[in-house]
Amino acid sequence: MKYVREREKLALQGPSVVTLGKFNGMHRGHQKLINRVLEIGKKCCETVVCAFETPSRKLLTGEERYALLDAMGIDTLAECQMDARLMHMGPEEFIQQVLVGQMHAGWVVVGCDFRFGYQRKGDAAYLQKMGQTYGFQVEILEKEMDGKRPISSTYIREQLNEGHMEKVNSLLGYDFSTTGEVVHGRGLGHTIGIPTTNLIPPKEKLMPPNGVYATVSRFPHREYLGITNVGYKPTVGGEDFLGVETYLFDCQENLYGVQSTVTFHHFLRYERKFASLEQLKGQLLGTDVAQAKDFFAVRQYTMG
Repeated sequence: MKYVREREKLALQGPSVVTLGKFNGMHRGHQKLINRVLEIGKKCCETVVCAFETPSRKLLTGEERYALLDAMGIDTLAECQMDARLMHMGPEEFIQQVLVGQMHAGWVVVGCDFRFGYQRKGDAAYLQKMGQTYGFQVEILEKEMDGKRPISSTYIREQLNEGHMEKVNSLLGYDFSTTGEVVHGRGLGHTIGIPTTNLIPPKEKLMPPNGVYATVSRFPHREYLGITNVGYKPTVGGEDFLGVETYLFDCQENLYGVQSTVTFHHFLRYERKFASLEQLKGQLLGTDVAQAKDFFAVRQYTMG
């Protein structure tokens, strides 16, 4: 998949079929747009996702979005930074310069609530009207719904902030995760007989509330069930950064330096400070592990 990070360097041969939006969650609503793009793309045109980039924290990183789009079969991911030039570009100017001039769009697929251009003056109906002038077709898709509520990144962030991981994963259409290299922690896990892996999530990654979760950790060679603490380790004096620390069930491997993806499946409890390391150990091994194993047993989760 081609990856264009600077709008000025975007120069497609065309014709292309394009969908536009923030795509900061790649949730089921986004996937609906992308699947339609792929269907149209079978007509031998280039499939393009144009993502408007903002500095806010995201449900997934740029690397995670790239991997998902690449797996789906999109030809080109074009990132458009929301700089002063783009923010002050009028709707018709954007159509003329970017959609037609740079992307050579033959088809455009957007959601019914799509807005673009200076002061968000352009909408899906305007885009459809201008398509007749500039020679491209526009399809406007209805929102993907969860009951009576539209699926959106805002809705998913609300659920993530409450730690409702089952709902988050349902709305996303895939398991929420964070990826990183296993790094050395303080070594206290080995000291108290609970060896753990430690990751530091990317700063731009939106994470669930500090607490303990039933998780699955994926490594290049296999995966493990486990429990993960997201937070600052208050019982042992705290850290100056947010960490993702996982106790892997039935694992005796040395995993330092290995890439790991931790997927979150169920919230167990909020992070809290214990009176002693022994009390923390009792909570982890006596309650948290048992609850996580019960959760996986009920879900009949089997490792791939």
